[in-house]
Amino acid sequence: MTAAGTAPMVELRGVHKSFGPLPVLRGVDLTVAPGEVTVVIGPSGSGKSTLLRTINHLEKVDRGTVRVGGELIGYRRVGARLHELPERRILRRRSRIGFVFQSFNLFAHLTVLENVVEAPLSAQRRDRATVHAEARELLARVGLADKADEYPRRLSGGQQQRVAIARALALHPQLLLFDEPTSALDPELVGEVLEVISDLARDGTTMVVVTHEIGFAREVADTVVFLDEGRVVESGPPAAVLDTPREPRTRAFLGAVLR
Repeated sequence: MTAAGTAPMVELRGVHKSFGPLPVLRGVDLTVAPGEVTVVIGPSGSGKSTLLRTINHLEKVDRGTVRVGGELIGYRRVGARLHELPERRILRRRSRIGFVFQSFNLFAHLTVLENVVEAPLSAQRRDRATVHAEARELLARVGLADKADEYPRRLSGGQQQRVAIARALALHPQLLLFDEPTSALDPELVGEVLEVISDLARDGTTMVVVTHEIGFAREVADTVVFLDEGRVVESGPPAAVLDTPREPRTRAFLGAVLR
């Protein structure tokens, strides 16, 4: 249970992950309550993106458990043992978790509207007319109502990332994951994407955001997690972690990035 007494939306316990001989996550614990925004910060190579990818089973963990909405991700428990689910059941579960990548990952041969409706139609088998109507509403929400019939190559990086956010929202996700959503953008385009994410936060969307934008973390996060060498070094409210960090490693990192 979370501090507020509700069941966690995201719960990682003792998560380990290695790539060959290289340990990337070393016993990570993480809890995210429904409606909370958790921002994960840390140096490059600290395991932030891998952590995010374990939440929707894009990366299988070596040890530990991952739950979303109280359900194990990728596995079912039989007695004391975990058995991996068939791929179709993993995909069905994953379709309830929106993922926004740093490199947009839009389909170049599809229009903006077609990019947004593709997953709800193919993965969720929802009604076509309803999906198209909702997609147009989502494009209006991210400020792109007039771009529905354009192709991604005709959009700026900021516009493409906003399409990616609309695409994730089209799945009606219970959770949104963002992997450095502004890192591939020119500096003048960062604000338009962060504003969309901030609006989602104000609406009570549960999110885990990996980012280098410390100002955004201070403004939007309920919890900031500092990850280094695959371990959670420090976590807590933004004012505590960002303004008065307890750990020397956190202070050193923030001192370097805020100069």
